[in-house]
Amino acid sequence: LFKKEQPNIEAKDIHQDEDVLDTWFSSWLWPISVFDGIRKPNNPEINYYYPTNTLVTAPEIIFFWVARMIMAGYEYQKELPFKNVYFTGIVRDKQRRKMSKSLGNSPDPLDLIAQYGADGIRVGILLSSPAGNDILFDEDLCKQGATFCNKIWNAFRLLTSLEIAEIAQPEINKTSIDWFTALLNKQVVELNDLMEKMRISEALMLLYKITWDDFCSKYLEMIKPTFGEPIDKKTLEASKVLFEQLLQLLHPFVPFITEELWQNLENRREGQFITTSQQMKATAFNETLINEMTDAQYMISEIRNFRNAKQLSPKEALIISVYEIPKHQAVIAKLAHVKSFNIVTEKPEKTFSIIVKDIELFVPATENIDSAAEKEKLMKELEYSKGFLISVRKKLENEKFVSNAKPEIIANEKKKQQDTEARIKTIEKELKLM
Repeated sequence: LFKKEQPNIEAKDIHQDEDVLDTWFSSWLWPISVFDGIRKPNNPEINYYYPTNTLVTAPEIIFFWVARMIMAGYEYQKELPFKNVYFTGIVRDKQRRKMSKSLGNSPDPLDLIAQYGADGIRVGILLSSPAGNDILFDEDLCKQGATFCNKIWNAFRLLTSLEIAEIAQPEINKTSIDWFTALLNKQVVELNDLMEKMRISEALMLLYKITWDDFCSKYLEMIKPTFGEPIDKKTLEASKVLFEQLLQLLHPFVPFITEELWQNLENRREGQFITTSQQMKATAFNETLINEMTDAQYMISEIRNFRNAKQLSPKEALIISVYEIPKHQAVIAKLAHVKSFNIVTEKPEKTFSIIVKDIELFVPATENIDSAAEKEKLMKELEYSKGFLISVRKKLENEKFVSNAKPEIIANEKKKQQDTEARIKTIEKELKLM
């Protein structure tokens, strides 16, 4: 076409522009040229910004771009241009097809934002993008993200709507604050480790669980006063501090709602933003309290399951007999709606057992309880527990596993063995009494 327009052109008349490079070759120089480091070596910007920390890019251009930037960095700056390279996955639909305009399988992001909110979309994308894998986009995860944001909003509404009174702090509230403070510090250690390893999806899931399961579903229920009753000032102030720390940890993942709630949780100075606020740093935490509360919450779950199985109203307060009062009985009583725990030396007549690890709870029998069915259920549980114990013992007897596993993993397996052995003894004892 060019020859047709210029019929008299000859090779000597054609020359390459001296200021133009091959597409990928010019891209080699990006970490340097963006700070004008080629034309002006050692200028203030190149000296300040080079090398950077992390490059985020796609895996299909590792050789075309990433490797060549490293070569150019060593050639012209005598130094690696970046310390880390984070490869994002390819966005695919539920059929694992690459999203593209030609296939028409790519949703309009503005439509998604209008429906689920920008934060909801961020959560949905992050939940579907584990490190090192492609992103299997599913709109249902955006719905989950929007629901999660709504959960955070509802927690804010509760904390800012409670009526305060100058009353003594209940012991259950103090215990709850100590427990969640310890748990949050423990999780921050793991969160920091995940972020340093660029396992962003796992970090979000960790925060998702501690926010939804531990803070909203457990902690707030533990400190929430009876309907219409006020809350003590000390508990509310401590709860707001814990919620603020959660918002700061969540901010990189859901920036819009966390900034809005953080601004309205307390009076902020002009120009003060969550983005520039100091995140909490992990301090020493009470591991024993965390484990005790985990056991108490497991007991609460078992009592609730018992209610559902026997079709007992959640409003009906239970009177439970025990050989020994469980730890954190006030928490268990409040969340499982137990009227009282009565000490006994032997199993009372006409009662049904709830077995929680090595602890037995005796609940008065009702006409809803089928003794034969309960005996069959215990037999199945005993069979399962014995099988589980065999698998744990085999693992601990495996020299290769013991020599290669981390100490905390081995300790966890030994605890499983002890708990299962205690549970088997308790079930066998219960079956003899039936």
